[in-house]
Amino acid sequence: MTTANIDAEAPSAGPVRVDLVFEPGTRRVRVPAGVSVFDAASWNGIAIDSTCGGHGTCKKCKVRMLDGAVAASPLDIRAFSPDELRGGWRLACRALAGADATVEVPPLATRPKAATVGVGRQVILRPAVQKRYLELTEPTLRDQATDLERVLAAIDDLELRVDLAVLRTLGQVLRAADYRVTAVVVDDALIAVEPGDTTARRFGIAFDLGTTTVVATLLDLSTGTPAAVDSVLNAQQPFGADVITRISATMLDPANLDRLAGLARDTLAGLAAAVCQAGGADPAEVYEVAVAGNATMTHLLLGIDPEPLGVAPFIMSTRLYPEVLAADLGIAVHPRARAVVFPAFGAYVGGDITAGLLASGMDRDQRTRLFIDIGTNCEIVLGNADWLLATAAPAGPAFEGAAIRCGMRAADGAIEVVTMTPGTLELTVIGDAAPAGLCGSGLVDAVTGLVRVGLLDSSGRLVPKEAAAALAPGLASRLTRIGDERVFVLHWLGEVGDAANSVYLSQRDIRELQFAKAAIATGWQILLAEAGLTASDVQQVLLAGSFGSYLSPASAIRLGLVPPLPVLRVVSAGNVAGEGAKMALLSLRERAAGLALLEEVRYVELSDRADFNDQFVGQLAFPA
Repeated sequence: MTTANIDAEAPSAGPVRVDLVFEPGTRRVRVPAGVSVFDAASWNGIAIDSTCGGHGTCKKCKVRMLDGAVAASPLDIRAFSPDELRGGWRLACRALAGADATVEVPPLATRPKAATVGVGRQVILRPAVQKRYLELTEPTLRDQATDLERVLAAIDDLELRVDLAVLRTLGQVLRAADYRVTAVVVDDALIAVEPGDTTARRFGIAFDLGTTTVVATLLDLSTGTPAAVDSVLNAQQPFGADVITRISATMLDPANLDRLAGLARDTLAGLAAAVCQAGGADPAEVYEVAVAGNATMTHLLLGIDPEPLGVAPFIMSTRLYPEVLAADLGIAVHPRARAVVFPAFGAYVGGDITAGLLASGMDRDQRTRLFIDIGTNCEIVLGNADWLLATAAPAGPAFEGAAIRCGMRAADGAIEVVTMTPGTLELTVIGDAAPAGLCGSGLVDAVTGLVRVGLLDSSGRLVPKEAAAALAPGLASRLTRIGDERVFVLHWLGEVGDAANSVYLSQRDIRELQFAKAAIATGWQILLAEAGLTASDVQQVLLAGSFGSYLSPASAIRLGLVPPLPVLRVVSAGNVAGEGAKMALLSLRERAAGLALLEEVRYVELSDRADFNDQFVGQLAFPA
């Protein structure tokens, strides 16, 4: 009795679960008390901008607590101004949901600027998807051949496997269509028999499954022409900007593997629906898809544990993937459509590079060429028709705008081009919007400009203000400090002189870019040494991927990202991974050539080389 009275009067220990309302959209979720707002959103499919996966290093997961007081963390105090803190702004990864609250989430750039086309080659149109119009004789008491025998006899030049699902409706389709039907064949499988003549309608979808951006192209397989193209931010983004943070997410919580797989499939499914609608195709008319992605993205899409990719000795589950259906990847097209998944050379030179090499014809050109796909992980291939060497360099997230104080993705408001002289500064901003941040190409241009006008010495240090006034009088006032750190202001957002609330480049940002460029330069220098060549032997450099499409070749040469060649030898190759995926759908011959690349490319691992660190240090300086 006494115990019961004491329990009844004991103070509450606080709520076990709390309700969070995310705006805009008034999405209400119920989560355990004490979890971070970032986790609460991620668990429920609400995207909050982040490049570190909620680990508190990128400071980009900014949300506004409209009600429900949340104390500011030390990280919040560094990320926001006093006025912003009073207004309720917090980092979602540090804001703990201790009570019911309403959270305002800034809109996410779901369609960052991306390269949707790239360097490719003409191919002989011979897709795996074929259609045959058949006018069959009806059965009689004297001709009692089975329905399937009738169909196969009319396609006697092919030896076909038959899907069980075809047999389940074959008799009904033949009789309803008066035995005038179209057989749909993918490779050596009869996947459908359709009523009437549908030979003019056959489509495929090529996907470039990027870590940041996913691109889909709807192809008319009858003509070989693109019918529609679209791109979108990879829905896995809340788990981090790079493959390492996503691998880490599965290691910290095994349930995240299913979550990441589901998000990848949702991304592909949404794009498939979008390009079908834009291209005027019924999803049921899409009979094959091709997917080119790095090894981690491919593993996650297929639901394969990626942990071995993230720890030495960096082992993939397989280089070649088994035959899968598009439906296995969550893509709502023809229910028996096949999916071609590009094979990988290694844990960090994946199927996207296989597709890129196929599109660029590296194995068919007598010229010695250097292929560089610049990103968080930079893939590099050197060679010609006789030999190919490949490696991967850990460039880090600087080129994606992550780890940069004012960095952002290549979306509206991002500074993408910086033109600098000793007296002037001009900015080009995506979407003709007010500058809000700096994307990767703008970062490279800004640092190149500072080196060129002399405000940045070869060691990567901003020069003293007195020297700046003599070297670049029109820019010297932009050199200032935020706390103890020196910065260069690219755009004043408020009053001139308020650097902390402006778009700026910090000394630390410059170091991040130095580390990235040194890793890349070390990679191609080691490949040149392996081949017994020098930089002057390289006849062309291909800058691949979305970042490579918008990077200034002149800036890349000036910083030492690529060998010091005449600028016309450095070519923006664009989305060659997507082009390779298209080629695999358009030509069985090219598809076989992609598989053959696995035997033609020798992979060079950098992480166990004794000379890597010495060469890396030697590449840190900017060329004089």
